[in-house]
Amino acid sequence: MRSALWLMGLFAVAAALALFAGNNPGTVTLFWPPYRVDVSLNLFLLGLALVFVTLHLALRTLSAFFGIPQQARRWRLQQKERAIQTALLDSFSHLISGRYIRARKAAELVVSLEESVTLTGEPLSYADRLRALACLLAAESAHALNDRTLREKYLNQALDHAMALNAQELRDGVHLRAARWALDDREAVKSLEWLDLMPQGASRRTLALRLRFKAARMAGRPLQALEMARLLTKHRAFTEVAGRSISQGLAIEHLNTAHDPVQLQRAWDGLEQVERVLPDVALRAAQRLLDQGGEPAMSRDWLLPVWNAMLERPDSLNEGQKIRLVRLLESGFSAQSQSPDAQWLSRIESAQIANPRDAALQYLAGMVCMRLSLWGKAQQLLKQSLALQQDAALKRDAWSALAEIAEQRQDAEAATQAYRQALKEAARN
Repeated sequence: MRSALWLMGLFAVAAALALFAGNNPGTVTLFWPPYRVDVSLNLFLLGLALVFVTLHLALRTLSAFFGIPQQARRWRLQQKERAIQTALLDSFSHLISGRYIRARKAAELVVSLEESVTLTGEPLSYADRLRALACLLAAESAHALNDRTLREKYLNQALDHAMALNAQELRDGVHLRAARWALDDREAVKSLEWLDLMPQGASRRTLALRLRFKAARMAGRPLQALEMARLLTKHRAFTEVAGRSISQGLAIEHLNTAHDPVQLQRAWDGLEQVERVLPDVALRAAQRLLDQGGEPAMSRDWLLPVWNAMLERPDSLNEGQKIRLVRLLESGFSAQSQSPDAQWLSRIESAQIANPRDAALQYLAGMVCMRLSLWGKAQQLLKQSLALQQDAALKRDAWSALAEIAEQRQDAEAATQAYRQALKEAARN
């Protein structure tokens, strides 16, 4: 279509020229004393066009002739720029292929070529960024070769160029690389210091959070690592299952750093609600509190969500966790001097009645009744638990409790028999 339009346009121009030139009687007279020259208007216009074209071509020729030195400089600059790009690509290629010495030499070649371009008086517009990337590649190669001196040298140069360029993204990249290298060197505190230099927005990127998480774990800061794990789970860097498992381990580790009930309460308050209801976390916190001489009532408050979850969903706790829960409640009731909490007595009694085939709940109810000196009911519940019990330790303690009940009733034969059964279970265990 376009060709047809051009062809029609040319025909139109040719027809217009033919009409104008064919019937044009005009003349042009040139006076040059003592001469007079008469020329037709058509010839004059044709000559004028030829003169214009000739002058135009002559000027273009002169311009091209005098522009040869500039074109030569531009050609040399292009050649050096191509060499820089080739060296930069070679550095990347050697780095990812594991040829670290070649990668470092290629990066050094990039820097030297860029310096030679700058000395010509026509520096590249992206010279600082190019130098920073080349120095970063050289530092990465030196780090792979475990050459810390050379790595620090190129790292400082890359940081200087990034600061001079005032490029925040490039500066963040240098900080992230430095943090990862410090982490590889097992210098967790130094890695955290590099990450602290980043602005708030950049420090919440997934890569920065991963590095901070690893550094915090390495530095023995479980609470800080727990905060990073929460953010990584929120950003979907961890799956829900993996995030819950990691948070559980870090929460337990954080609780283990407390050495008295006050510190333990502070550590517990630092956990989120979703972490407090995790069975292993609540069980560990209650165990630590009882071991440190804390209030048994507080330990039961921490265990209450786990207890409710066990009653609502029996599969929420495995057998080991259920036994630990029973043990902790038993220890809490045994540790306090006053009578057990009425609410908890009601909870235990309701759970025991609702689950008559649950050996652990029957055992716990029997031990509570024994604590209240209800010897007959305690004996009945403990014997029921023995018929269902699979855990050797609980069997041993149940027989020991039955022996104590028999002693209270002054039944020496029953007490002796119960102690023998307890010794048998202890031997099995």
